[in-house]
Amino acid sequence: MLDFIIALVMGGIIGWLASIVMRTDAQQGIFLNIVVGCIGSILGRFLLQGLIGGGHLRGNAFDLRTLLTAFLGAVILLAIVNLVRRGRLR
Repeated sequence: MLDFIIALVMGGIIGWLASIVMRTDAQQGIFLNIVVGCIGSILGRFLLQGLIGGGHLRGNAFDLRTLLTAFLGAVILLAIVNLVRRGRLR
């Protein structure tokens, strides 16, 4: 149960930081930040697993590689959403 709560908190923080970088922070609430952070973490791990090594999805929540992968995945996810919704990356 504690792992789930940590994943939600870290997902919210990662999603919030990615939304600031992509300038979508004013459009998102805390729920969307959590969703973007969690889905971005999965997407980042899927896309970047060859660069960072390891094939498993789970990692230490406070490991720098895990945080960086989650952040990059969230930024990629927001870029794809912006591209689909507005026709530009922003």
